[in-house]
Amino acid sequence: MSRQALLPRTAPFGDTERANLDAVLGAATPIQRAWLAGFLAGLDAAAGQPAAVPAAPPKAAEPLTVIYASESGNSEKLAGDVAKLARKSGFKPKVIDFADLDVASLAKEKRIVAIAATWGEGEPPARAVRAYGELMGGSAPRLDGVEFGVLALGDTSYAEFCAIGKALDERLEALGARRVHERADLDLDFEAPAAEWIKGALKALSPPPAAADNVVAVDFARGAAADEDAEPSREPVLVEVVDHVNLNSSRSDKETIHLALAFEEGAPAYEPGDSLEIYPENDPVLVEEILKATGLTGDEALRRALLSERDITTLSATTVERFAKATGQAEATRLIESGEVRAWIEGRHLIDLIETYPAALSAEHLNTITRPLPPRAYSIASSRKEVGDEVHLAIAAVRYESQGRARSGVASVHVADRIRNGAKLRVKLKPNRHFRLPADPAADIVMVGPGTGVAPFRAFVQERRALEAEGRKVGRSWLFFGDRHFTHDFLYQLEWQEALEDRSLTQIDVAFSRDQPEKIYVQDRLLERRRELVDWLDGGAYLYVCGDAKNMAKDVRAAVVRAYADVKGLSEADAEAAVAALERSHRYQQDVY
Repeated sequence: MSRQALLPRTAPFGDTERANLDAVLGAATPIQRAWLAGFLAGLDAAAGQPAAVPAAPPKAAEPLTVIYASESGNSEKLAGDVAKLARKSGFKPKVIDFADLDVASLAKEKRIVAIAATWGEGEPPARAVRAYGELMGGSAPRLDGVEFGVLALGDTSYAEFCAIGKALDERLEALGARRVHERADLDLDFEAPAAEWIKGALKALSPPPAAADNVVAVDFARGAAADEDAEPSREPVLVEVVDHVNLNSSRSDKETIHLALAFEEGAPAYEPGDSLEIYPENDPVLVEEILKATGLTGDEALRRALLSERDITTLSATTVERFAKATGQAEATRLIESGEVRAWIEGRHLIDLIETYPAALSAEHLNTITRPLPPRAYSIASSRKEVGDEVHLAIAAVRYESQGRARSGVASVHVADRIRNGAKLRVKLKPNRHFRLPADPAADIVMVGPGTGVAPFRAFVQERRALEAEGRKVGRSWLFFGDRHFTHDFLYQLEWQEALEDRSLTQIDVAFSRDQPEKIYVQDRLLERRRELVDWLDGGAYLYVCGDAKNMAKDVRAAVVRAYADVKGLSEADAEAAVAALERSHRYQQDVY
């Protein structure tokens, strides 16, 4: 076992010197260390140096509050980065999820760093809705004397880019807080600019040093290891596809791929509820269309970059602005000046821009116009306890037409059309500690997952089946699943039937929207079973929702509120409060996209 370092990385020594001193001091006895301290003090005295006596007691580390609103985990990760750097800079940080934020307490804070993601069409992340609404409402406290900086995350492919971060920045100022570091609005390639913003924010929030009060207290109890990133490495790795199966029937108008991936050096330490990011490749046909439209078909380096490194489908107002600036294309410039650019880009991709507004483009221009190709995250549909060194995913192929051209999802169709058994994929684990099974496996769970939203619940059922096989007491489980047709779209149907037989799944309710004249969805089934649902929740059950954020998740939540109102005879406000209490106690969890 390696010995923990004694000297912190902030000690005024080089790496080699620090390692040598640690080797000596780590092996020394307390008596030897005391003798050495006295000896060094005697050397200073003999040389005429005054004894090293602090001019003042150590100054307490400055408090810093880091709040984050996160859906996919990026804001949460950056909040952790702020806290790590803040400790090294003499702060005592505390990190608060918006889901747990007491808005009234913000008036007591001295310094705030807020990191906020925007979800969908300008909405706050699901877990942040309550606190965000309170902060924007009339009961929000005055924040006079508070200093702050806001880091906003978003996606330029959406019209309301970074809307939540922008609104939060304006609201904190309106409540009397003083902005000491300008807001940054960052796209999907946020890592490098976020790191620079964090350094600048902490510098701006640092109090001015006092001449006789410049000794900062260091929390040695945390140990030098606190300076290190405690998280395991989640660098991308290559995996092999060992199973590739279409879960829909051949007569379905949908295609959902069950993908099993094998890790040569062992699967990462994932938990049910986590996601796996796939680094896809673009459609080679689309790459050739872009090269032909730009007259750059002979550039092999550019072809490789467009295939696997650059985002060649996303078209945003920012993309058009970069295109016009790089090329000077007059008609594209007029489109921007007219204010009609956001309407024009709807349903279009980069190829439409290049073909509609011809211009001389170079490889450098395309690199400037496009952004890096981001990975796509998919909920893990397996438990390591059951599948070992594999990860299973359920991926729905996205295909549609718009503006007279066939379109497809980058990662989903890469997997569906161009990946088969034996192929290699680059992937990275994306943990989600906010979508976890109860710590006590004896607790009951209710799972709502239409379509591929059922993926994490396959992992949940596998995990609890394995726990029961180990002799653990496992609670009841209830699944609500929905899709279009029972015959063609019942994902993992045989597995659910087997789970019902071995009691790893207590009951299942299904909703197939196109099998009858009136459309029936999972929220309808929830209302049909409202009394039993409320009984389960009153008995301590946890409720999980996974899938579409735009409609399904909102409709399910509204159904749960209505169930409480109907069953318990509550007013709408009291029923809403009951569901909000479930959320605050982390017994209502969502993983939506």
